[in-house]
Amino acid sequence: MEPIRSVLRHKKAAVTFYEAEATHIDPEKKVVKISDSSEIKGQSSEQELAYDKLVIAVGAENATFGIPGVKEHSCFLKEVGDAQRIRKQIMDCIETATFKDQSPEERKRLLHMVVVGGGPTGVEFAGELQDFFEEDIKKWVPEIADDFKVTLIEALPNVLPSFSKQLIDYTESTFKEEKITILTKTAVKNVTDKTVEAEATGPDGKKTKLVMPYGLLVWATGNAVRPVVRDLMSQIPAQKDSRRGLAVNEYLVVQGTNDIWATGDCAVAGYAPTAQVAAQEGAFLARLFNTMAKTEYLEDRIEELSTSLNISRSDAPVVATELEALQKTLRRIKDIKPFHYSHQGSLAYIGSDRAVADVTWFNGNFASGGGLTYLFWRSAYLSMCFSSKFHHCHVP
Repeated sequence: MEPIRSVLRHKKAAVTFYEAEATHIDPEKKVVKISDSSEIKGQSSEQELAYDKLVIAVGAENATFGIPGVKEHSCFLKEVGDAQRIRKQIMDCIETATFKDQSPEERKRLLHMVVVGGGPTGVEFAGELQDFFEEDIKKWVPEIADDFKVTLIEALPNVLPSFSKQLIDYTESTFKEEKITILTKTAVKNVTDKTVEAEATGPDGKKTKLVMPYGLLVWATGNAVRPVVRDLMSQIPAQKDSRRGLAVNEYLVVQGTNDIWATGDCAVAGYAPTAQVAAQEGAFLARLFNTMAKTEYLEDRIEELSTSLNISRSDAPVVATELEALQKTLRRIKDIKPFHYSHQGSLAYIGSDRAVADVTWFNGNFASGGGLTYLFWRSAYLSMCFSSKFHHCHVP
């Protein structure tokens, strides 16, 4: 996680940063209520911030689809705290499995790691988890080698549904090689503190109930609207038919407002909820705001020159030339095109130093998988890091 203050330190603009949770947005009064959500509380823990223009980029929270027990017993993969919790739980499972006189059944349960969600997040996590076991755990506690097991559950017929069929097949065969079990067409119905209950649909359409004991359950599927976004949507009549987030126009303006923008997973712009879309939306908004600032400056300067009464006859041609140049520049920068998403391709790490890539290449698509693709995957992600403070690691 890149510290925000570290990023802001190198910026020329004056920025005030608050680590807080936005709990309510009032579009009429143009204020945001913020709450200090840190563990250390001061005298002032709730405040209001007035805004002229507001950008909402709070992402989404995990969708549990109303399945009983998911919220209480799953680990998620959204925040840094989630990663720390997963790391602790894996090590707790391993240490408890090796505790004196632990029963074989309980050891098998504790060492069964279940990942729900066959998109890139779930697939990458399952691959990293198996790597962590093969490269580290096996050396530290070899006696548990036969009982460690990773299972990936996906409700759809295939994992990585956004990838080409050849890469889906390659991923599934790689997982089989790595001894990761994939259960497709399998829907989770209930979660307890020790079991996952699911329903699998066979090739003949017959449904089978599965009960899987687990030690770690990672929920990596689906997005849900955050409360602060849902609250704002309820206040804007134009958003009444929107379900998955704030409906925005082609300039990312929240429909029904003229001074609120939304980007990323909390915005519905007709694109997939990926970091690639959010990054391009952020860059677009930066250009848009810079354009708005330049426009304001040029319009003020044009008005100043047009209404000035102190221009001498000798200065008039110079002023006229400047006015013409300013108006020409204003016309050019005001002609900003709407946001257009350019898909650069999809990448996913699948374990054992292998990755799959569906990359847009000139006028077509280039699909590949394997060791060289893994090097491409690593270099692509390295190039997108904010800083050089990047450490490749497995589960930690």
